[in-house]
Amino acid sequence: MKAGIHPEYHPNAQVVCSSCGTTFTTGSTKPVLRVEVCSHCHPFFSGERRIVDTEGRVERLRRRFNLAQPK
Repeated sequence: MKAGIHPEYHPNAQVVCSSCGTTFTTGSTKPVLRVEVCSHCHPFFSGERRIVDTEGRVERLRRRFNLAQPK
């Protein structure tokens, strides 16, 4: 490996989820990582039936086609 061209590695980088507030450590080239959805709150991993909405797109689709809210 060439010296001086690789980024600094942080073995105890802090990951912070903006959705649920969960924090955990991992290895990364950045000391702090801020994510929108983590494995604790993502519907696929948590088993919870929830739609991750981006900028109100789901509500706009439901209004357009007169769809009911899921239970």
